[in-house]
Amino acid sequence: MKSFTYKYRYLIGVCAGIIIILWILYLLRLFILPFGVGLVLAYISSPLVSWLEKHLPPRKKWPHFKHIFSVVIIFIVILCIAAGFFYLIFSTITGATLALVEDAPSLFQRVQLWAGHLLESLPPEIQDAINQEISRVGATIGQVIFNALMTGISTVLRAYNVIIGFAVLPFFLFYILRDSESLKKSLCSFLPFSMEFHGKNIAKIVGLVLGRYLKAQGTLGFIVGFFTFIGLLLLRVPYPLALGVVAGFTEMIPTFGPWIGGAVAVLVTLAMVPDKVLFVALLFLGIQLLENNFLVPRIQSAYLHIHPAVMIVLLVFGTYIAGVWGLVFIGPVTATIVEIFKYMRDFCDGKPCQLPDFHNTG
Repeated sequence: MKSFTYKYRYLIGVCAGIIIILWILYLLRLFILPFGVGLVLAYISSPLVSWLEKHLPPRKKWPHFKHIFSVVIIFIVILCIAAGFFYLIFSTITGATLALVEDAPSLFQRVQLWAGHLLESLPPEIQDAINQEISRVGATIGQVIFNALMTGISTVLRAYNVIIGFAVLPFFLFYILRDSESLKKSLCSFLPFSMEFHGKNIAKIVGLVLGRYLKAQGTLGFIVGFFTFIGLLLLRVPYPLALGVVAGFTEMIPTFGPWIGGAVAVLVTLAMVPDKVLFVALLFLGIQLLENNFLVPRIQSAYLHIHPAVMIVLLVFGTYIAGVWGLVFIGPVTATIVEIFKYMRDFCDGKPCQLPDFHNTG
C-alpha cells in the first residue's frame, strides 16, 4: 500500500490541488469574472497578435516595436468590435423604447379593450374576484415599484466589485497581451524545477480544452443567431438580421446572455409590432429549449470528447451543485480534469506523457 501511494503521489496531489482550486474559484466567482473574461479575450487575441507581428515589415527587425504595435492594433480592433456591439444593442433598445413610449396610449387602449373582452367572457364571480385583485394591486403599486427600485439599487451596490473589475478590464487585457510571454516565464519560475515541465504541459492542456470550449460556444451562438434571424424573418418582425446578430453574440455570454438577446427582441417587437410579441417570446423560448436540451449536450460533447449521455448527466449535476454557473462550466471543467488525470496517470505509469488530440470533433 505504501509503494502504491508513493508511486501515485503526484496523481493524488494533482487531484487534491484541482479540487481546492475549483472550490476557491467558485467562492471568488464574482471577483474573478471580469479577469476571466480578460484572459479568454487574451487567449483568443494572442494568435492574431503573433500573426500580425510576423507579417509586419521589415522582417526580422525591430521585434519589440512590432510586438507593441501589433498589440495596440489588435487591442483597438477588440475595442471597436465591443463598442459596435454595445452601440447596436443600445441604439436598438433606445429606438424601440422611444417608439414604445410614443405608442403607449394606443397600446394601453388595445390592452384594455382586449382585457375587457376577456373579462366579459368569464363568469360573474370570476370577474368580481379579478376586479378585486386589480384594485388591491393598484392600491399597492407604488410600494411595489419602490421595493423593486430598492432591490435593484442594492443588487448594483453588492456587485460593485464586478463593475470595477469590468471598468479596469481594458487595461488588464492590454498588459496581458503585451507581457504574456514574460508573465508565463515568471509564473513558471515559482514552480519547483521538477514540476516546471509538467506545469507547462498542464497549462497547455487547459488552453486546448478552453479553445475547444470556445469553438463550441461560437457554434452555438451561430446556430441560435441563424434560427433567430429565420424565425423573425418569417414573422415579419423589423430588424431580423440585427436581432439575430444580437441573439447570436449574447448567446456566448454565460448566464445572462440569452436573457439579454430575448429581452431586446421582445422590446423591439412590442414597440414595432405589438401584436406579434407573444409569437416572438415563444420563438425564443423554443430556441432555448432546443438548445439546452439537444444542441448543448451534442455540440459540447463533440468538441470536448464527452459522450452526449454523460454530458446530459453532467449538465444536470452542474446545475444541482452550482446553479447556472455549474450549467455553464461543468463541461470544460470536467474535460480539463479528465485530460489532466490521463496525463498524470501516464506519467505515474512511466508512459510517454502526451497532450490530448482534439482535432477530431465527431
